[in-house]
Amino acid sequence: MKKILILLITGLTVSISHSQEISDAMRYAQDNITGTARFRAMGGAFGALGGDLSSLSVNPAGSAIFINNQVGVTFSNQSIKNNSDYFGEQTSDKENSFILNQVGAVFVFNDHNPNSNWKKIAIGATYENTNNFNNNVFSRGTNKNKNSIDRYFLNYANGIPLGDITGFDYTDLFYDEQQAYFGFYGKVILPANPNDTNNTQYNTNIPTGGNYIQENEIYARGYNSKLSFNIATSYQDRIYLGANLNVHVTDYRRSSSFFERNTSELEPTQTISNVRFNNDLYTYGNGFSFQLGAIAKVTESFRLGLAYESNTWYELYDEISQSLYSTTENNANQAIDYDVNPNITNVYDSYTLQTPGKFTFSGAYIFGKSGLISIDYSIKDYGNTKFKPTNDSGFRGLNNTMNNELTSNGELRIGGEYKIKRLSLRGGYRFEGSPYKNESTIGDLNSYSGGLGYNFGSTKLDLAYSYTERESNQGFFATGLTDPAKINSKLNNVTLTLLFEL
Repeated sequence: MKKILILLITGLTVSISHSQEISDAMRYAQDNITGTARFRAMGGAFGALGGDLSSLSVNPAGSAIFINNQVGVTFSNQSIKNNSDYFGEQTSDKENSFILNQVGAVFVFNDHNPNSNWKKIAIGATYENTNNFNNNVFSRGTNKNKNSIDRYFLNYANGIPLGDITGFDYTDLFYDEQQAYFGFYGKVILPANPNDTNNTQYNTNIPTGGNYIQENEIYARGYNSKLSFNIATSYQDRIYLGANLNVHVTDYRRSSSFFERNTSELEPTQTISNVRFNNDLYTYGNGFSFQLGAIAKVTESFRLGLAYESNTWYELYDEISQSLYSTTENNANQAIDYDVNPNITNVYDSYTLQTPGKFTFSGAYIFGKSGLISIDYSIKDYGNTKFKPTNDSGFRGLNNTMNNELTSNGELRIGGEYKIKRLSLRGGYRFEGSPYKNESTIGDLNSYSGGLGYNFGSTKLDLAYSYTERESNQGFFATGLTDPAKINSKLNNVTLTLLFEL
């Protein structure tokens, strides 16, 4: 056997191959505005404000701003619509989900010693669903670049001896060999010399002409969550210092199905008329990060904040299952169906993903008891994203690609609040630049939000609405057939928070 495998009765295999892509890293490297309704309504601009359960996710010193103990729970309804443009054909798909978005508590311990400069210690714990992965994307069109799915399989197969594909069981193959396996047994590609087991050159079995009608469906489900343990203190009620220890948990499932129908003129030999290639990915694992922060009360009205969020180190596991169904036809109308379904789930060795750290600079001005305005600006270098171990040959090339294609970007958040007795009116804006140097693979993000809250005394009820829009160019595959569909994603979120002061 080419490598050691453990074959389970469930049809699982343990593999040391790699199948990661840049998109897998970006799934965890990018931030979203989640948390309490007040936080979301004000665009997440809380780095110099504090005093909100979700402000701890920006600046951990924010818990020392609290005057009383507080417990809160937040629910969100998310609706996302993806409009796709693939070679001029417009399609759309949408998904709606309801989640427990945030729950947390902060407890304040005041020091009543008049001779002590350290006025209080705050201890908090929060749970946030930092990313809701529930999403559907559907794209369809005729590939005007005359590119077919054969390019995907040829990119993997060329260079692999035919004997490696035909002489071993599917469970004994590395990831690239498995892709060649699907192409070969599905008759999408043919060896240049079928009688030579040392053959390393393959040709397409899809007729030329470019009449390739293609569809791609993606259904994603899952979440990324963060459990934070916080401690903060206040020095003379002027300087606030805090720290977070964060535990991250992720569970992500994606099913994609690509279909291609060739409407070119049939030939005397059996050639591909249609192909369906299915891929199911399950990624799960956990991670760790920490945060440090400070808030300075320059005057009674003006505050400045500085926060650092470390890299997040994830230990992740991937499980992948694939299948291919194809049909060949000739000009005598003879059709043959091929089913290539090993009924095997590849379980890969764990690997580490290091997402980049972030610095946040903040300022806020408080207009007495009538309102406030707050601004945050964050900087993150996505080029520092790494798969580990970095000396692994598969990861080394991927890390170099990320370093070359990704860049540092800025995120601007602006929020305001105006109070009318017990009623609070809020609004916010968020802008995040593209993490890609080409600014098109994932484009700039714009988000607008608003909300209101009512203070019943020891109980508060907050409601927020946010609208986020972003464009991206998504190729169906990372290699070979990379022609992108232009995706316009529109995200609507309604959030409700109930808070109790103890």
